[in-house]
Amino acid sequence: MSIPILDSCRKRKRRPKLFGLHTFAEPDSGCPINPTGPFRDNIRVFLKQCAEPEDYCVKGMRIWCTLLAHDKTSVVPLYTIREDVNNSSNPFCDHCRCTGWSNHFVSKRKYHVLIPNDRDWNKPLEDDVLNLHSHLLHGLIHCNGFGHLLCINGIEGGSKYLCGREIMDLWDRICEILRARKISVEDVSKKHGMDLRLLHGVAYGHTWFGRWGYKFCRGSYGVSEQNYDRAIEILSSHELDKIIQDFSERDQCRQIQCMVQHYRDLSESQLITIRDLFKFMLTIKSCSTMRKKLVTATNAPSASTQKNSISISLHKKATLKEKYSRCKNFTNVIAHMDSRWPAKRLEFAAQVIVNALKEHKSEFGHGGMTRQDVRDAARMHIGDTGLLDYVLKSMNNVIVGCHIVRRAINASRILEYTIEDMDNELKAAEGGREIHQKPLPDPLPAPVPGTDVYNDVGYLYNNILLNYPESELLELATQAVLDSKHFVKEWPFKDVDDKLLRFFCHVMLSLFDAENILTENSPCGELVMVPLHATVFDLKQAVEKALRDTYCIMDKLVVTEIDNLGEMEDRDVIFGALQSGAEILVRGSGIDLDSNLRHEGGADNWIVRCDCGAQDDDGERMVACDICEVWQHTRCCGIEDTEAVPPLFVCPGCRISLEPPMSDSPLEFQNCDDLLLDSPIVYGMDYEYDNCIGLLQ
Repeated sequence: MSIPILDSCRKRKRRPKLFGLHTFAEPDSGCPINPTGPFRDNIRVFLKQCAEPEDYCVKGMRIWCTLLAHDKTSVVPLYTIREDVNNSSNPFCDHCRCTGWSNHFVSKRKYHVLIPNDRDWNKPLEDDVLNLHSHLLHGLIHCNGFGHLLCINGIEGGSKYLCGREIMDLWDRICEILRARKISVEDVSKKHGMDLRLLHGVAYGHTWFGRWGYKFCRGSYGVSEQNYDRAIEILSSHELDKIIQDFSERDQCRQIQCMVQHYRDLSESQLITIRDLFKFMLTIKSCSTMRKKLVTATNAPSASTQKNSISISLHKKATLKEKYSRCKNFTNVIAHMDSRWPAKRLEFAAQVIVNALKEHKSEFGHGGMTRQDVRDAARMHIGDTGLLDYVLKSMNNVIVGCHIVRRAINASRILEYTIEDMDNELKAAEGGREIHQKPLPDPLPAPVPGTDVYNDVGYLYNNILLNYPESELLELATQAVLDSKHFVKEWPFKDVDDKLLRFFCHVMLSLFDAENILTENSPCGELVMVPLHATVFDLKQAVEKALRDTYCIMDKLVVTEIDNLGEMEDRDVIFGALQSGAEILVRGSGIDLDSNLRHEGGADNWIVRCDCGAQDDDGERMVACDICEVWQHTRCCGIEDTEAVPPLFVCPGCRISLEPPMSDSPLEFQNCDDLLLDSPIVYGMDYEYDNCIGLLQ
């Protein structure tokens, strides 16, 4: 495989820079740089010392490539693309808005760090590279050090060489050495159809990204950090014996009891709660001991030899039913997906993929198609590769029409898609029912505990976390965790003993900013460094240079005053007057307050006020009232995600104000009055949580 930058280096007769994938960006061994400045300066050093410039651009954006050796046979290209905001077609940042950073000033530059999918390593980057969801890694960092992890795809996402942990370790080391300040991620990752933020939250107390220090940032639908922590605690502390008791009248009781007992027998420590069970199941790395104990349990004397002699054909039928019960209709799957494509477009793409798989099966009779082959066949009918990658990623154990699409890693460790005709298999199963006219007294459990750990985890996940019998508390807690998608990692400030003073400067845009400049909702401060012997004048110049280089509205900033220095004059030395690492308040002139490129949230002044408590855009689907123009969640307004937003929408408050008084119906009038009461609104989930907890005490 030939990477474009290698060809370019050969033409220039220059040896390319090559680094080890697993050691790159480690200060001691894997990186020639160890910068101590702010991100805006560190990224320039990184591109100069660790990357080679490409001889082409993407939509006018410059590209650099860093070569990382994965093993003796493969080299991974790590691209850095610099997007100049003043020349960008999309200068604002939707990710900042959904994370809660709408108030940040618009940065002048965005840096996209990405590793393309394996199949694209030997190709130049295309114009739509920033819109694809198939990259192994895609991170975006603004020049002020705030950024977003947009995409991680390991083996299950189509990579032949890199797993998710390797990619995540690399990304974390890059952020660390470049001194990023905060990186957010929207966790919608799934595995075997399970939301990992829920599964890992119950098992470990944090999401999959929590291994690298990502913590709760904000929840959707008014979920606060306190709500999230309480929900995790409620779910993870549920005792296994209590779960078995609550399922005693359900068909799943025997299966859950068998699974719990099976893993209790395997574990050397006691498994008391659902957290203990999930954590143990997810950390099993070798199946040899488990298989040995499974064989021992199978060969043990049974109370009923008739149960042990049930025919294999019946076992297959039970497995078939279980197999179909784990499949989801593609229409239902996309209803819960946050997609920029409409549902009809997604369904059309899925049908094109199914037709390609059917044609392949009819021609060859057996075997599946690799992800690349499916993609190439579908591109004959659909040119949008981003759409195809998005749909392919979601197609696993899904039903499209009368067919089931599955994906798995084949013997060559390549992701492969297969298709099954659901109708034929179901008819065969129906025909076999004539053999046994009487139902068995004790149906076979499916899946068999220990045969496939992830199947067992999925069974417990679907029944205990998603379909717990008659428990409003657990249902509410599960929904709170699923509604918490935004997580963030913060790298704390580290002062270095290098004879430099470091300060975080905040610009006050008006006389009223002094009171609110250091609050959570204020724009972030910018790191400035000066020598120990610097004067007040030197500090002012350093602040001007830093802010002019970072933010669009401060191109002509002139610093006139630094509040923290009191009566000090420009020629006075600041050493001793301010401690390194302190935050300083800066006043000045030349700030373009009329610019459209002021805040990352955009120039539009949205008002969000929803019954769930949300007062800002959280990335969920919303609708605006056509009268008051206030935005609310469609889900909170009773509009399902599968439903289209009505062409005319009036919120409940405006609807009531438009209704004429109804003196003929005192009851209805009283209900309307109740809705308009001036009593304080209970936002979020505190009220529901308190009520549910009271029910269980």
